[in-house]
Amino acid sequence: MRLIKLLLPLLALPLAAGGCSALGSQSGTATPSASATPAPGSDWIVVAGGSATPSPKVSYRGSRSPALPPVSFLPTPAPGCAKEWTVDPVLIPLEVTPGAGKLTVTWPRQYDSDYRITAVKQPLVSGSQPPYTWQKVPAGTGCTITATITGLTPKVPYVVWLDAPGTGYERDGSRHPYSGRSGVVYPN
Repeated sequence: MRLIKLLLPLLALPLAAGGCSALGSQSGTATPSASATPAPGSDWIVVAGGSATPSPKVSYRGSRSPALPPVSFLPTPAPGCAKEWTVDPVLIPLEVTPGAGKLTVTWPRQYDSDYRITAVKQPLVSGSQPPYTWQKVPAGTGCTITATITGLTPKVPYVVWLDAPGTGYERDGSRHPYSGRSGVVYPN
């Protein structure tokens, strides 16, 4: 068996090297032989003589328009009114001072929007949540706006919500989300 495995490649070598002529098959017609250098023929790339084209030159006629249209910015508060706050999404910072059955809420004025605030009780309630009512607050003219929410239960946790409904709309028609939220606070 080893002998066959050794002789089979040795017998196949002359067939592979010589092709059909190794078997003694010859035809009466002569076949052209391949040579190392190809016969001259036409070029693959046609190069035409000529001269280089000059680069185009930019010419301006008349006056040039400004790069950007004029920009007008929204009114900014006075430098003493500046306060750092989250911009995306807008989260208006609230300062809440507890009082006897009330919460006094102060926040920076934004544009000329009216506001609305509410205090939402935080104890866990199963089922539907108790309703809350919004208290409307006018825009005001100073750096900050202050409003007081009264009629609250002392020693009960509340979270104050603030909304600025008159601050415009997004491209999709939804209202700008100018709002604020306090942490948990307890009226005295």
